[in-house]
Amino acid sequence: MQTEYKKRREELMAKIGNGVAIFRSAPVAVMHNDVEYAYRQDSDFYYLTGFNEADAVAVLAPHHAEHRFILFVQPKDKEKEVWTGYRVGVDAAKEKYGADEAYLITELDEKLPQYLEKADRIYYHLGRDRKFNETILSHWQRLIATYSKRGTGPIAIEDSNFILHPMRLIKSEAELELMRKAIAISVEAHNHAREFAKPGRYEYEIQAEMEHIFRLRGGMGPAYPSIVASGANACILHYIENDRQLQENDLLLIDAGCCYQYYNGDITRTFPVNGKFTPEQKIIYDLVLTAQLAAIDQVKPGNPWNLGHDTAVRILTEGLVELGLLQGDIEEIIKEEKYKAFYMHKTGHWLGLDVHDAGIYKYGEDAWQTLQPGQILTVEPGIYISPDYQPAEGQPEIDDRWRGIGVRIEDDVLVTESGNEILTAGVPK
Repeated sequence: MQTEYKKRREELMAKIGNGVAIFRSAPVAVMHNDVEYAYRQDSDFYYLTGFNEADAVAVLAPHHAEHRFILFVQPKDKEKEVWTGYRVGVDAAKEKYGADEAYLITELDEKLPQYLEKADRIYYHLGRDRKFNETILSHWQRLIATYSKRGTGPIAIEDSNFILHPMRLIKSEAELELMRKAIAISVEAHNHAREFAKPGRYEYEIQAEMEHIFRLRGGMGPAYPSIVASGANACILHYIENDRQLQENDLLLIDAGCCYQYYNGDITRTFPVNGKFTPEQKIIYDLVLTAQLAAIDQVKPGNPWNLGHDTAVRILTEGLVELGLLQGDIEEIIKEEKYKAFYMHKTGHWLGLDVHDAGIYKYGEDAWQTLQPGQILTVEPGIYISPDYQPAEGQPEIDDRWRGIGVRIEDDVLVTESGNEILTAGVPK
């Protein structure tokens, strides 16, 4: 993979010209008292380096004569490594990760100016690390203050996201291989869950079975908190308590995926725990499935991002009106978003290193991102009829037989040269 990381760095450096790009590792997160969560590297940092330690900084300086890729890392410390694991250290940062130069993180303030003073701008995302934001701003301000004496130095700070994230949006062959592995494990877990689930079991039992497979197959664990929502819990979009007992006529909505080497699967299936839909459940499920298949058909090169969503919205709205759950003119309902009483989220998102992956959806008012080969997105329409649903003014009362039904169907779809590939097709619908 080091060849892959180097290729990405070279591509980014070609885009920033005489600039310098700076990336900060993710901080550690405290679980409770002095116990930390398992470490998860910042996605941009990992995408460019593969380096998986906290308290590190990567600098890309394409204009520098000798050091184009510089890493600042923690020092080797035998006493601390006994407690928290081995550190790469300065020497191995060059040998193992291909850095042209490496320094201790404590040397950052001393060494960074030599890479900035002849650059024309700094590429850096002002993120959640306020202390490090201040470090970058203070270096920039000092260089600006002396610019008139030198005639060189960065005259602006530009957000690195707008250069790096379009790169992340198109998956390389190496990334596709990792995505396929994450998704294959996710597929296996979903198929096992469908066989395992039955009335009397608890949601957390299904969660445990799935996450066991995630780890058993070499995954890092769940890509996000697993949603195992039975009955009316399926009407809560991000339900994660997973503590209810499955009942005889329940639908079970499972939204779960595996993380494998930082890449993520994201699948949702909804099915009856006793193997048979009630008539109302079947009607809603078929409507959502029809909308999803039509939305997937819109995933092809050259189509705008929003076309799949707009397609799903129209089919769902027409179906809800036909069922008497909404009333009024179809165009007006869509324009005024009255369908959001039952379908309140978008039909998908980018997928990759992050579950809601990097990448722009829209440029300005009406210029949507155009789908291109190598992009991966989810397609996930749904209908959620809350048990306590109260119709808006002008909308009909609904019969209790519809209440508590929640259905979502989600697949991971790769844009190909000729159309699309449903990467999650191994889980039945």
